[in-house]
Amino acid sequence: MIRHRLGLVVNPIAGMGGRLGLKGTDGEEVLRICREKGAIAEAPKKAVEALLRLAPLKSEIEIVTYPGEMGEIEAKDAGFNPTVIGKITPGETTSEDTRRAAKEIADYGVDILLFAGGDGTARDIYSAVKDRRQVVLGIPAGVKIHSGVFAINPRRAGELALLYLQGKVKDVREAEVMDIDEEAFRQGRVSAALYGYLLIPHERTFVQSKKAGQAASDMIDLEGISYYILDHMDKNQGALYIIGPGTTTRAIKQKIGDKYTLLGVDVCQNKKFIALDADESTLLQLLSGVQKAFIVVTIIGGQGYIFGRGNQQISPRVIRKVGLENIIVIATRNKVSALGYNPLLVDTGDEELDQALCGYVRVVTGYLEQRLMKVSI
Repeated sequence: MIRHRLGLVVNPIAGMGGRLGLKGTDGEEVLRICREKGAIAEAPKKAVEALLRLAPLKSEIEIVTYPGEMGEIEAKDAGFNPTVIGKITPGETTSEDTRRAAKEIADYGVDILLFAGGDGTARDIYSAVKDRRQVVLGIPAGVKIHSGVFAINPRRAGELALLYLQGKVKDVREAEVMDIDEEAFRQGRVSAALYGYLLIPHERTFVQSKKAGQAASDMIDLEGISYYILDHMDKNQGALYIIGPGTTTRAIKQKIGDKYTLLGVDVCQNKKFIALDADESTLLQLLSGVQKAFIVVTIIGGQGYIFGRGNQQISPRVIRKVGLENIIVIATRNKVSALGYNPLLVDTGDEELDQALCGYVRVVTGYLEQRLMKVSI
């Protein structure tokens, strides 16, 4: 017997630019590059991963979705027989398709609307349902995910949707819809804006916070962290250092050379940059020629992610090639304190690797200061 109705919208191109270092997939030109380079769509498989968590209520849920790659295929792959409405042109879906799908599915009447994508998708969903009290939840599948409307990973999205439909989570709150200018982002400038709020089922350990910026009082910590990493490089001559994006890692990059990227993954050897804004393919190629390498990443402020948000170029293949024992996590004391008792998070898209990364990691917070922190999924 059908007791619940769940809406599903999948942005099939979300996340394609991540491993290519393209900072997103907004725009026809970027999408063309993604396809030419054989980029893999992330959203479909992540939508399936979320839907599989709804299995306990499978016989009681009617999934209402759009045709083909916008939800129908994913629902069927997860074992559901969805109700399909609307029309699309296969292989040519746009933001307008996402907005139209969200509106028509909400009009059809659903208890909760799941959507797979990134901040751009969240913005489209907001445009479509902002005038109604529709409960939604994002399945994180994009490159940039600053908004607070997403679960911390696809699995948790499905689990939270299940708990909400079962009536076990009744707290519904407004969460921020944020988005940035991708073109400015590719040029190293972060221009973020708040577009509005959407209603989501709230359970603290299931949903992510919005991204927080660097505090002005962190300068002393940044100096200490950067000199710690430079000394580490002196002790490991010839090793490759893959340095992730962010304002915390920028403190290191500034001491290595004048030319670096704020939002890209840069690579240095013997304190000299050998690659800027490297994609996954470049990283794997560079790693094939060295005996030892390290990954230096920071924590996303307010969210706690160390992998899977904005640094997808450092892919599961790259992480395994470097070795889990050669990952260095850095963060200022303010950034760590802002997380409270929340753990650090990983969402690489590889469940086996995510499990392997769980446990405890030493976070460098100063030259002679480290903090032991839990890593979870």
